[in-house]
Amino acid sequence: MVREVILRQVGGSIGATIPKDMAERLHLGAGDRVLAVETDRGILLTPYDPDVEEGLAAAAYAAKKFRNALRELAK
Repeated sequence: MVREVILRQVGGSIGATIPKDMAERLHLGAGDRVLAVETDRGILLTPYDPDVEEGLAAAAYAAKKFRNALRELAK
């Protein structure tokens, strides 16, 4: 399902409002946490999962630590 979402100023950040019917279908409520993942196709919102967040942090650390090796392998 594709829905238009309007971005709003929220303090020093920008917030997006999820339509009520979509939030109900996805069992999302006020205060729930989601992860915003930047992809080559845009922003993906996915339910918050501490294991996923830990995995993303480990991948970012490895990419930084082995940057030169990864660059060579990409050639």
